[in-house]
Amino acid sequence: MEKMAQYIKSIEIDSLWSNRKHIYWELRPDVNILSGSNGVGKSTIINRSAKHLKVMRQGLITSNPEDGVKVTFFPEDATGIHFDVISSIDRPILNSDILDKIPGADIRTELDWQLYNLQRRYLNYQVNIGNRIIGLLTSGSADDQRLAAELTKPKKLFQDLVDELFAPTAKTISRESNEILFHQYGETISPYILSSGEKQMLVILLTALVQENRPGVMLMDEPEISLHIEWQQRLITLVRTLNPNTQIILCTHSPAIIMDGWIDAVTEIEDITE
Repeated sequence: MEKMAQYIKSIEIDSLWSNRKHIYWELRPDVNILSGSNGVGKSTIINRSAKHLKVMRQGLITSNPEDGVKVTFFPEDATGIHFDVISSIDRPILNSDILDKIPGADIRTELDWQLYNLQRRYLNYQVNIGNRIIGLLTSGSADDQRLAAELTKPKKLFQDLVDELFAPTAKTISRESNEILFHQYGETISPYILSSGEKQMLVILLTALVQENRPGVMLMDEPEISLHIEWQQRLITLVRTLNPNTQIILCTHSPAIIMDGWIDAVTEIEDITE
């Protein structure tokens, strides 16, 4: 039976580029921020680690000589880990086959595609929470009723945070719909017409919510792209507010990312390079 890890203890990469550079990165269980100059390999480390985890998800391996990546888990006997990879660049989707399969949705960019898939996870999340609430309420126990009330809080917290962040543009998230929709000046609007920064923040926070407070990993390559300074500064704290059990692994160029008390979580790429 597959045993899921709580977090990644270390990432080791042989030959970061063309048989050069050996990377060994010991990770914290909460937040890990990789910093360094342009071109030194920050994004490459995040992307190769993400690719390796995707292969692991299929074959349950922790070491693959072909990709030169090895991860160690906590606990050590774990065989896999829950993880999400967030892409922040709002590039157009060039594969028309994908767009043709999604009638009725205005999918044009990679952030749109992530939102589309998260919408489905959000619906599943609500079904799962609803079923758990029904099970607790039918028991008749006062303790179970209190637990049922607690289960409704993460979704409301998510909605409240989004409303607060989007308040300058008068957007509020729909509380009536099971899908992610917004109200603005009396109209109901799709998330696909939001700005790139709004989509990006929505993707990150929605991912944290649908992780359902379980241990796992969130990998992000320069998540500050398109976010203004205040959102950059609050980003990590917002994610951990929605899921304090997620391990964040990201690379960044922005000093604002660490301004909310995360300077000790920064690793310079030179310090993990042999």
